Amino acid sequence: MRVKCVICDSIETIEDFSVLAKRLRNRPIHTYMCDTCRDRISSRTDERKATGQFTTPHTKKEESDWP
Repeated sequence: MRVKCVICDSIETIEDFSVLAKRLRNRPIHTYMCDTCRDRISSRTDERKATGQFTTPHTKKEESDWP
């Protein structure tokens, strides 16, 4: 199966009967990201987390943080 990375537009080939191929066929909302882009994004996210300023939007605040 030929797939295209959503970030860098590189075209790669994955096995037709892999779990990823099945996921992409059956759920069109899922998108493919190549390993290079995935590694770059994860390393930059780790750098932001290390600064201490990174928060995820869905984390619950402790009760003591509420006014």
